[in-house]
Amino acid sequence: MRLDLADLKLFLCIVDAGSITKGALRANLALASASERLRNIEQDAGVQLLERHARGIRTTAAGKAFERHARLILEQQSQLKSELNSFASGAQQTLRLYANTSALSEFLPARLARWLAAHPDLYVELEERTSSDIVTCLVNGVGEAGIVSDAVDPQGLLLHPLTTDNLALIVASGHRLASQKTVHFADVQELPFVGLYPGSALQEHIHAHASRPLTLRIRMNTFEGVGEMVAQGIGIGVLPLSIAARYQPRYGYAIVPLADGWAQRQLCFCCRDAATLSPAMQSLLEQLLAD
Repeated sequence: MRLDLADLKLFLCIVDAGSITKGALRANLALASASERLRNIEQDAGVQLLERHARGIRTTAAGKAFERHARLILEQQSQLKSELNSFASGAQQTLRLYANTSALSEFLPARLARWLAAHPDLYVELEERTSSDIVTCLVNGVGEAGIVSDAVDPQGLLLHPLTTDNLALIVASGHRLASQKTVHFADVQELPFVGLYPGSALQEHIHAHASRPLTLRIRMNTFEGVGEMVAQGIGIGVLPLSIAARYQPRYGYAIVPLADGWAQRQLCFCCRDAATLSPAMQSLLEQLLAD
């Protein structure tokens, strides 16, 4: 195939916009020029990539494969350009690392601090996402790696286990559930909850496994805030077990492990192929696996 980066960018503009006309505008091309280039792309590919209809376009099965590889190629080109620019200018290299809520709050801080202390020329840009969102980003070629729960479908990506990350229910010390050894989430969904802030990856994960809308009496911006509210009997909460155990001595709530399969989790380093990671990201992976 004789495709160039401009062809890939045009194709993605059309797919993201949902129509050739809007895609041409995004790519700053005349409609006739964009249409001609798209015909040449499909002719060169030897297969139909888009289905045209009155309301726009749809990607065929081949088009979805083309889209996935196009995003991967453009992301790698962007990473290459950034890395070379950093060498040329002497500037520090910045890694983008996706992480779910548990990893961002409990697992990563101490480990990243040690690694960054040993690499003063590197910067890390952390972005919180749900595990499923992280996998989608990586499959589409957006980003190198992320820290996810092994409960997610990896969609062909590699998972390197790092640590356990089970979820637990926390309840006030006098609550009727305080003496139970385990509990199923389905048995407590009718109770009032103390939740995390809107957009929290962990809160979205909890809602995704609820069979009914949860009653949230209040949302807190921190795990510590959830613990304090629960201790005062405002509602029950769900936290990673390690975080719940950290704040238990301060607030005195009871911890009841969740027995559901989706709550028995491991945190994993997720990537397409460790061999294709940038040297800096490979170094970070080695550090996380060693800790």
